[in-house]
Amino acid sequence: MTMTDTLHPALLPNGLSDGLPPRAEREADVVDGLMAFVRAFGYRRVKPPLIEFEDGLLTGAGGALVRDTFRVMDPVSQRMMGVRPDFTVQIGRIATTRLRHDPRPLRLCYAGQVLRVRGTQLRPERQFTQVGAELIGADGPAAEAEVVVLAAEALEAVGVVDATIDLNLPTLLGVLCEAHAVPDAVRAALRPAVDHKDVAAVREAAAETPALGALLVALIQATGPAREALAEIAALDLPAEAAARVAALGALVDRVEVAHPGLTLTVDALESRGFEYYTGVGFSVFARGARGELARGGRYRAGPEDRGEPAAGFTLMMDAVLDAIPEVEATRRVLAPLDHDRAAAARLRQDGWVVVQALDETADPAAEARRLGCDSVLGAAGPEALASA
Repeated sequence: MTMTDTLHPALLPNGLSDGLPPRAEREADVVDGLMAFVRAFGYRRVKPPLIEFEDGLLTGAGGALVRDTFRVMDPVSQRMMGVRPDFTVQIGRIATTRLRHDPRPLRLCYAGQVLRVRGTQLRPERQFTQVGAELIGADGPAAEAEVVVLAAEALEAVGVVDATIDLNLPTLLGVLCEAHAVPDAVRAALRPAVDHKDVAAVREAAAETPALGALLVALIQATGPAREALAEIAALDLPAEAAARVAALGALVDRVEVAHPGLTLTVDALESRGFEYYTGVGFSVFARGARGELARGGRYRAGPEDRGEPAAGFTLMMDAVLDAIPEVEATRRVLAPLDHDRAAAARLRQDGWVVVQALDETADPAAEARRLGCDSVLGAAGPEALASA
């Protein structure tokens, strides 16, 4: 295809798609349910703009999202702008500017579309819906436990079952490298090796610090159910700072298990992909039948680096969430004739029916109802089910 070829009107760029019924309708209903759930815990909804000046969007934690951000020139101000690839940075900006005088901890939630330069192998979509909640101005394990449990319970509320929460320490590799005085070049080689759980590559990259290599291999292998993984990690000879972070992870597991007994928790201590701006514990949520992760969250700094606040939160990926919840029974649809009883139609809508109004007289209302996807026709006595074909 060349630049002069005429595109078919339905053709869209890679990673972009039209949301069609019934999935688009279902997503809207699930989003409404999730927002109602988190708001009941005191989280207030905010609505940041889709695009803003890149100076604000890509500072602080936003610096980790530069490669994912569409950038355009604003024809009015002649300044560069960025389309949000994620909500979290915007929520931090709002909290530390417009809501800076509100009492802490500040609980905010959001829902909307994000746009990214590229998709991933598991999530090739470049535009998708996020729903999330952020707890800003609170430090410590109680805040982290609140967002972990809230994410799990919100997903349960919309029908996700058998979810698994995978806990990690995105900064742990950096802490270990610092303790072993590892050069930057070695760190750069270790990161992809650890990310891909490539034990041989880890040993090779850490050849000059074999103690670190052995420790990293042991941490990679200590992955699985939370209690078992933490017990294996506790037996390792970790530097003091690394041991303190692992202890904090254990304390979080304790709190989550008390708040939500039976929740499946796993630990993958060195996992950091997608957690580039996180400063403490991170977590991902997975469920059977879903493509990729349903949610991601953890501890970070909200706002610009010079006035950032401790924060913890989570983001739900709605495409994966929809894949993980059961199909709902279709709403019953009834065709209302041109001269129908409007009061009766209103009562049906209040009861959850979809009432489609006919726009013309028809000699065969049943055939018209079937054509429009209705299973009933509104008569004098109420909806009259169509006979089976």
